[in-house]
Amino acid sequence: MLNLNIKNNAFILVAMSGGVDSSVTAALLKEQGYKVAGATFSFSNIGLPGYDSLRKNVDDAKKVADFLNIPHYEIDVADQFAEKVIKPFVDEYSKGRTPNPCARCNRLLKFDVLIKKAEEIGADYVATGHYAKIIHEEGGKNKLFSAEISAKDQSYFLFNLKQEQLSKILFPLAGFSKDEVRKIAVEHNLPTAEKPDSQEVCFIPDDNYPGFIKDNFPETLNPGKIVDLSGKITGEHEGIQFYTIGQRKGIGAHCKRKFVVRIDAENNEIIIGDDEDLFSDEMMIGEFNWINDLTHKKTFPAKIKIRSASPPADCIVEIIGDKVKVVFDNPQRAVTPGQAAVIYVDKEIVGGGFIL
Repeated sequence: MLNLNIKNNAFILVAMSGGVDSSVTAALLKEQGYKVAGATFSFSNIGLPGYDSLRKNVDDAKKVADFLNIPHYEIDVADQFAEKVIKPFVDEYSKGRTPNPCARCNRLLKFDVLIKKAEEIGADYVATGHYAKIIHEEGGKNKLFSAEISAKDQSYFLFNLKQEQLSKILFPLAGFSKDEVRKIAVEHNLPTAEKPDSQEVCFIPDDNYPGFIKDNFPETLNPGKIVDLSGKITGEHEGIQFYTIGQRKGIGAHCKRKFVVRIDAENNEIIIGDDEDLFSDEMMIGEFNWINDLTHKKTFPAKIKIRSASPPADCIVEIIGDKVKVVFDNPQRAVTPGQAAVIYVDKEIVGGGFIL
């Protein structure tokens, strides 16, 4: 039984990615008696190697919508996707940063477009298959929490949403495990029941991000030097886009294990060092988005995730103007500029930004 705390006759537009999670979301909402429609993004002229898989996702979503006998809308976002997601992705790598395109897409494109489509067709809410939890409080305040079953939690990628967006969003799978979702899909005979999970970045099917840039944006690559912390040249690189903090591959052979510890975009250099050189006591976060604004506290204890797969780390948060300083209780390894940093108080996401 879903506990969404919304009116019984609500009209819900489900973002259907063509995967099992969004398919089950649509099925459960319809089963609960809500009026349901589906919407899927398409990319008519994107001209990228991942287009075939993106097109298949649209076709799979249509099959599920037909199976459930609900309306389905195909929304072409090729131009917006190229401008708001792919261009910043390439630009960030060219600046020596490691971008997080999903977090930017969620706020700047995905939910913005979906909410506009919902308004166009008269739907009350947008629902997705994300494993996270929203509480719509009386008085209009909305709070975002990690999923009740942490193994599949996707709240890290949602920190960039605004209050007005959260007020229109539902995450019906907040209390389900992935195994439970698969079981529901099989029991309902959904066409996507056995479909494998998708990779993190939808437009790069093989997860080879530097290879994607080399194949599609070779003009951004500029060969340069690999140097150690003393400034000694140890090798050459094809382009800083091929590297991220903590990386070992592609830096040459050395008498002991070496890692990328810094990327100097201004001088087009990759700086390598030892494992102990990768640890940081503190960091700064920019482009910060507060979901639950705690700036009045100035300083407060919290937990922070500096990458999607890492466990939250204890820290002290300090507000400095429009930026946030984080001091770790224990030094953290491979703090990577460009990656999302998300602050949690207990299981609530109070906000997040991008590591400077």
